[in-house]
Amino acid sequence: MQLSVIQKILGLLLMVSSLTFLPSGFVGLIYGDGAVQPFFESFLIVLTIGVVCWFPARNKRKELRTRDGFVVVVMFWTVLGLSGAVPFILSTEIDMSVIDSVFESISGLTTTGATVITEIDQLPHSILFYRQMLQWIGGMGIIVLAVAVLPMLGIGGMQLYKAETPGPMKDNKLTPRITETAKALWYIYFGLTVLCALSYWLAGMSGFDAISHSFATVAIGGFSTHDQSIGYFDSHLIEMIAVVFMLLSAANFALHFVAMRKMSVKPYLADTEFRVYISVLFVVAILTVSGLYWGNNISDAGEAFFTGVFQAVSIGTTTGFTTAQYHEWRGYVPLLLILASFMGGCAGSTGGGMKVIRVLLLFKQGLREITRLVHPTAQIPVRVGKKTIPPRVIDAVWGFFALYMVSFTVIYLYIASPADMELVTAFSAVAACINNLGPGLGAAAITYVNFDDSAKGLLCFAMLLGRLEIFTLLVLFTPTFWRT
Repeated sequence: MQLSVIQKILGLLLMVSSLTFLPSGFVGLIYGDGAVQPFFESFLIVLTIGVVCWFPARNKRKELRTRDGFVVVVMFWTVLGLSGAVPFILSTEIDMSVIDSVFESISGLTTTGATVITEIDQLPHSILFYRQMLQWIGGMGIIVLAVAVLPMLGIGGMQLYKAETPGPMKDNKLTPRITETAKALWYIYFGLTVLCALSYWLAGMSGFDAISHSFATVAIGGFSTHDQSIGYFDSHLIEMIAVVFMLLSAANFALHFVAMRKMSVKPYLADTEFRVYISVLFVVAILTVSGLYWGNNISDAGEAFFTGVFQAVSIGTTTGFTTAQYHEWRGYVPLLLILASFMGGCAGSTGGGMKVIRVLLLFKQGLREITRLVHPTAQIPVRVGKKTIPPRVIDAVWGFFALYMVSFTVIYLYIASPADMELVTAFSAVAACINNLGPGLGAAAITYVNFDDSAKGLLCFAMLLGRLEIFTLLVLFTPTFWRT
């Protein structure tokens, strides 16, 4: 393992990440909210740590191996989550413990959107902007951003890209060179963010709210600058704009790239995963609207439609925006929405969950086993569209699902162990964190502030598990990984 090179990369990435504190500091200066100092102090602290890591190894130039890529990704996400907590710890405008600060930071970076903060409307603009920016940075993955500049440093980036990118088929690239792939992803990501911000602004949001919520929408994050989330604006137009951009952001970014290059919507229509993704959300939306109206949750049909569609897309894509206290609805709707988050977005998107392609492959594999009961000797391939899926991918999907369920169960049993913990709260909290959703049910519906410190720490681990899609993190806990 190239420890010196790993040290060099971590130092460089910490130096780069220290720059992310500056925009929030400048926002504080613009609004004069008195919360500027913690961001500039955080910049100096993280920059210094980055220089200390980088300087001794600055002349090391070796090619990364696959194992090195996993270590860098996991270590950096952990370190970045810890460093991202520094402004919360230093701020005198908000009283947060160290574990609460780390929880908020990791929640933002993993685009989970779970919060331990109450009275969000009272926060200074600089802190509000920082929370939103954490999601935006984490949405596409800070490692992918770094891959775009690593070649200039003489370090190969393919190993990092394969370790970071979500989805079961990680070798697919949009362009022949990994650097160009990373740039293409960021161009699409940035373009969607600008379009989303402009749409929000034209629909009536202030400039600050429009930019802040575009960060959360495109990142599939869910943090808001208001306690009532999107419901604060009381606008069906804003809600539908959010629905459009949540749907786009939870779709495979490779489809956006191909569609723009061909100037056609045919790539979307031809993609099996996208069709399943839209179909499932359509069904969830219909069931949600029906449950709201016929279940006597909302008596007005129009209001039931807009509220149901918004919440179905928001929770189904693992964004986590809300326009109503959905955890208080009667009937099956709250559980349906939480279960929808287990599927989440498409591979290659900013969405969380197990990903649509994995759920689709599990379903197709199940159908194949049923067919084999009737025809034991038949050779029945698993196909997605016209493509036959290799057995190695099917094995990986089953392995992912097994580890996902084991991880979920172990974390759930621990969270549910206190005598005063409601099982619904524990179940939904773990689901919301490992699926990078954010809001759960019961006591986890609005804030996680009442969870004890050990539970918050374990939920942080669950967020990282979900963000790095189980394998990338758990592989570091296997003896095989550390053998030479």
